[in-house]
Amino acid sequence: MSAHIIYESAPLGSVIRYSDGAAKPPSRFTKKLAGWESRNGFGRLVKKEPPRTRTTYSSPAYFTLHEGDFGQGGIIVVSVRRTWSVESDLQFEIVERPRIGMVRVLQALGDSPELLHLAENSEAAERWLAGNSYGRAYLEEVSADEVGAAVIEGRTAA
Repeated sequence: MSAHIIYESAPLGSVIRYSDGAAKPPSRFTKKLAGWESRNGFGRLVKKEPPRTRTTYSSPAYFTLHEGDFGQGGIIVVSVRRTWSVESDLQFEIVERPRIGMVRVLQALGDSPELLHLAENSEAAERWLAGNSYGRAYLEEVSADEVGAAVIEGRTAA
């Protein structure tokens, strides 16, 4: 599916796979493999930003995937995120949606919220939030209505 469909239909916390459709090159071709890996992968949807129009420029809507954290001893040194415009030529697929009862820890920044953490339940979300202080964080439970609407509208994970 297109990037625009992901922006419109995937809820925050979904795992999204992206691909350019090319076959993975053999590992001995390190430069080709690095190029392929930059256009093929997966991540958790953490932010969706609407289109912006200003007097001097305009930008299309975009979304951000969190691909992973790197560090040692519980300390995150680098957090890898990739952002795509809804005009991207890549193909996207919703691999997994948040389940009913999961709780999103969100932070209000700008025009749209950002996913900080996806917890299995409200107790786990409260524990995570107690250990990670964010001034504008709030909790949002994944409801049966949200999941049911996705099924009715044909937006279930492939």
